Amino acid sequence: MGFFDTILLPFTWAVSWVLSMFHTVLSFLGMDSASGWTWTLALVLLVILIRTLLIPVFVKQIKSQRAMQELQPEIKKLQAKYKNKKDQLSRQAMAMEQQQLFKDRGTSPFAACLPMLVQMPFFFALYRVLVTASQAADSGETIGALSIEEVQSFANSTFAGAQMSDILGDHVGENFDLNVVIVAVILIILMVTAMFYMQKTLMGKNMSEAAQTGQFAQTQKIMLYAFPAIFAIGGFNFPIGVLIYWTATNFWAVGQQLFIIRRNPTPGSVAERELNERRAVKGLPPVGKAAQEAAEKAEQEATKQKGQRQQPVKKPRKKR
Repeated sequence: MGFFDTILLPFTWAVSWVLSMFHTVLSFLGMDSASGWTWTLALVLLVILIRTLLIPVFVKQIKSQRAMQELQPEIKKLQAKYKNKKDQLSRQAMAMEQQQLFKDRGTSPFAACLPMLVQMPFFFALYRVLVTASQAADSGETIGALSIEEVQSFANSTFAGAQMSDILGDHVGENFDLNVVIVAVILIILMVTAMFYMQKTLMGKNMSEAAQTGQFAQTQKIMLYAFPAIFAIGGFNFPIGVLIYWTATNFWAVGQQLFIIRRNPTPGSVAERELNERRAVKGLPPVGKAAQEAAEKAEQEATKQKGQRQQPVKKPRKKR
């Protein structure tokens, strides 16, 4: 066992055990234990479990993103302060002041990647389970918590005509298999489209005007195209089971993000304006930045009225 496999061993056992449990429960409920659809549903349930456990991380990600958006005016001021200073000491001072801003708000430019980074060990563990399934099935070995029978069942099961352990890159040359190519390409397109749509929606609807320029906006734009491109290329080396996992993960993330954006949007964003428009139709008061602006306006009006000098009322003279 290599060093990488040793590090992943706890995650491999966890992923394979959960996958085995879901498969066992689905088989008990009457689904064919050898069917690829049973294993597919077990993978989807694995996604739901992992994403549910990651909800606290996702909430932290949302808070960090909003803190980064709120920091954009301060970061612009800092950049203007050191605009014409190119020496090493000035660059270090700017970096230190910027890091202090991030520290004070408890955020960083890379906080948006947190859920994916946390999920990566489980993904690599699942990748190892799926990619070694065929070899383990031929040699009669177990993989993590999966028994020999489960490994063979998984390796031989098919999804829409393609085996779970099939890899697109292995079937585009001499071993060309049209079924595998069609299934893999469709899953890659769905996976990448969902990822692109999720990031595009975040940038278009859930970012304030101030945050749509500067370093944070540049980071988001890079993520918009970089991650889909990486996963599209990587998809050629992903087994069908891994493609199913990531496709289900991305669709879950899209639904989760749309739910958050609709009910708890970023202050000053398009989504917040749409929320307040819906609330206005229902006769409800505004929330977020609009509510804060309304409160500040009311306070200014009240202060203005208090500051006005009250004119004395002239008393009527008594008749003699």
